[in-house]
Amino acid sequence: MSVITTGNEGSVAEATRAVVQDFLAARLAGDTERLVALFADEVDWLLAENPVVPWIRPRSTAAECAAQAVELGEHTVPEDARASIDTFLVDGTDAVLMGHVSGTVRATGKSFQGPFALHLTVQDGRVTRHHLYENSLSIAEACTP
Repeated sequence: MSVITTGNEGSVAEATRAVVQDFLAARLAGDTERLVALFADEVDWLLAENPVVPWIRPRSTAAECAAQAVELGEHTVPEDARASIDTFLVDGTDAVLMGHVSGTVRATGKSFQGPFALHLTVQDGRVTRHHLYENSLSIAEACTP
C-alpha cells in the first residue's frame, strides 16, 4: 500500500491540536461563550442516551453542545469533579483523548467514576464531531436514588 502525502498533514494536525487545547481550556474555565464559538453550527454529537442522567441528551447545535458543560455543573458537585487525560492523539482533523472521569451527583450524593474516550473532529477551526464514550452505567447508578 502506498501513501500519498501533500505535505500539509503536520500543519493540519497542529491546527487540530490547538483547537482541541482551546476547547479543553474553555471547558475547564466554564467559558460557554468560547465553547459556542469553538463548536460548529451543526455538530455530530454522540453520547449514549441515558434517561436517568439529566445532562445526557441528544444535541446538535453549537449552543446545545456548549450547554452540556453547564448542565453537568448544575447536576454535580464541582469540588468533587475530576478528569484526567492519559492520551491525546491527533491525526489530521481527528483527535482522540482518553482518560478517567469522576464526580458526585448533587441530587443523590452518589459518586461515579470510570474511563472515557472522546473523539473530536476539527474542520475550519471548529469542532464538528464530539463522540464521547464513558462508563454510563456508573453515572446512571449515581443518578438513581
